[in-house]
Amino acid sequence: MPEEQLFKTEESRSRAEIADALVAAAEEIESGTVTLGSGTDTQEVTVPESSQFEVELERLTDSETGEQRYELEYEVRWTE
Repeated sequence: MPEEQLFKTEESRSRAEIADALVAAAEEIESGTVTLGSGTDTQEVTVPESSQFEVELERLTDSETGEQRYELEYEVRWTE
């Protein structure tokens, strides 16, 4: 199945700002409608009552420098 990216944003934020964004996202998910926005790009999606929820923590190591990077991902997935 081909993938179509509808929205993406990535920026550096403080831990408190990230927590605030996650709280706001949780409130929108609970209401059933999530609005994503950055600049002039806006997407709105309806989240169904029941969805798959995945939490993933990865440690990635750069093969050249040995530097380690962590990724903590929260994913909500459903089919239409």
